[in-house]
Amino acid sequence: MASTAYARGSKPPAGPGERRQPRLAKELSRIEPKKLGIGLVAGCCLALLTYISFARLFAIYSPVFESTSMVMKNAPPASTAVPSMEEAVPVQKKIEVEGGEDLAGGATEPKEPGFPEETKIEEKEEEIPAETKSTQKEETAVTKPEDGGDKTEEAKAKITCDENAVDEGFPYARPSVCELTGDVRVSPKEKTMFFVNPSGAGPLDDNGEKKIRPYARKDTFLLPGVVEVTIKSVASPVSAPACARRHDVPAVVFSTAGYTDNFFHDNTDVMIPLFLSTAHFAGEVQLLITNYKPWWVAKFAPLLKKLSNYEVINFEKEEEVHCFPGGQLGLYRDRDLIIGPHPTRNPRNLTMVDYNRFLRRAFGLPRDAPAVLGEKMAVRPKMLMIERKGTRKLLNLRAVQALCEELGFEVTVAEAGADVRAFAETVNAADVLLAVHGAGLTNQIFLPTGAVLVQIVPWGKMDWMATNFYGQPARDMQLRYVEYYVSEEETTLKDKYSRDHYVFKNPMQIHAGGWPALAEIVMKQDVMKTSYYIAGQSTQDVVRVLKSIYTYG
Repeated sequence: MASTAYARGSKPPAGPGERRQPRLAKELSRIEPKKLGIGLVAGCCLALLTYISFARLFAIYSPVFESTSMVMKNAPPASTAVPSMEEAVPVQKKIEVEGGEDLAGGATEPKEPGFPEETKIEEKEEEIPAETKSTQKEETAVTKPEDGGDKTEEAKAKITCDENAVDEGFPYARPSVCELTGDVRVSPKEKTMFFVNPSGAGPLDDNGEKKIRPYARKDTFLLPGVVEVTIKSVASPVSAPACARRHDVPAVVFSTAGYTDNFFHDNTDVMIPLFLSTAHFAGEVQLLITNYKPWWVAKFAPLLKKLSNYEVINFEKEEEVHCFPGGQLGLYRDRDLIIGPHPTRNPRNLTMVDYNRFLRRAFGLPRDAPAVLGEKMAVRPKMLMIERKGTRKLLNLRAVQALCEELGFEVTVAEAGADVRAFAETVNAADVLLAVHGAGLTNQIFLPTGAVLVQIVPWGKMDWMATNFYGQPARDMQLRYVEYYVSEEETTLKDKYSRDHYVFKNPMQIHAGGWPALAEIVMKQDVMKTSYYIAGQSTQDVVRVLKSIYTYG
């Protein structure tokens, strides 16, 4: 699965013209370009130095690191009546979390410089307008009869379901997500979450059930492979299976099926939705995974341990019935690599900057900001170039590397590997990340705030995908973003198609063919960077600007 596709059969909105190169100032148009073959690279690298310099100077006088403080509070669900049956019910095993408490508490971790003090506030149930409830959520609260529950307090059973709205401009319908408060009994063997709900009311079918495939991307191509889990409403505890293990924290059930093992989808379809859905529990939540992949769980173990203080439960292998004071089936999500405000899906106003902070703590990444450049360069700015070995290769990458080193960058070329922590450390050490459009750009999540991201966009009317998958997320993470669109002369498609072919004459016709056409044409090209201009400035002009800002050390 290529990482940067829209849903099968959908099309991105038409973007502006294919070549969206910045305008040149009139005085620059008179500059006679030297025929350097890969002259653009020099201009690109010098432009990046300018970008970093301005970013750091700006940061000195007007810090950009103020972001929404992470609101992390353990808010246990309402208590529920205990069934009147004698059962041996062991409590779940709590695990030692690497690095101390969860990011919400941060008791054993040093405070990250540049971010405001985290505060805990009392969570209040927001009053949602009636029209919002009718379109986004169906909610039912049912009071249990006194003769069947705890008479010392009013016990309630509540089910709330987000019934997947589609945001304007976003091609994926959001999957259904249901939250349950009350007596919840998970029977993995039956693929069922039994919910003690005396009235039987709620967003359920005629059989008192709700079926969900808990993968956070509603893609008709992949959903059949996701294990379906049923919420089943029962009238009383005696109608539910007996508890083998009782937990005092809520459960969250989700799937690692779909497009996982592609780093873009690992984050957009699982880790970011999981963060959005569980961060406020401050580790006091039990995770149950369907379509369990041991290698995937091991790969992201530091993040899973940061979100939950308990061993992950393999939904397929578990035989016993687990009982919880509440639960959630499915994960809330926003757009790809984006977390925006929303009254129900994101009531705590988390942001991608919060997710970046969470990643740094989970992996122990030290850098929150890029190198400081002032009147003198005390250190050489570090650039990381991500090398692709399959498609969309940067054919003259080594030449680009040599020129960037000559211009003053300390350049590292690396291919993103399976060891997430190791590559996260490599990315976090960089001031500039450069890569051709693809899953490798997802690693921008590990960059220090204020660093520079450069995306080389292949030929093929890729404006919408480039912006929505990587450009806007970079801005939301408070990164400095630069993009370069390759020309007809810089793509290997020129060796396969004539200039009269629709690939060059009308690239939107490629998109009309859906994902298969994009995968076959756009995603299989290689590129070169040979243009002389970037960001509206020539090499000579950039050098002149740089000299006016600082002196090389």
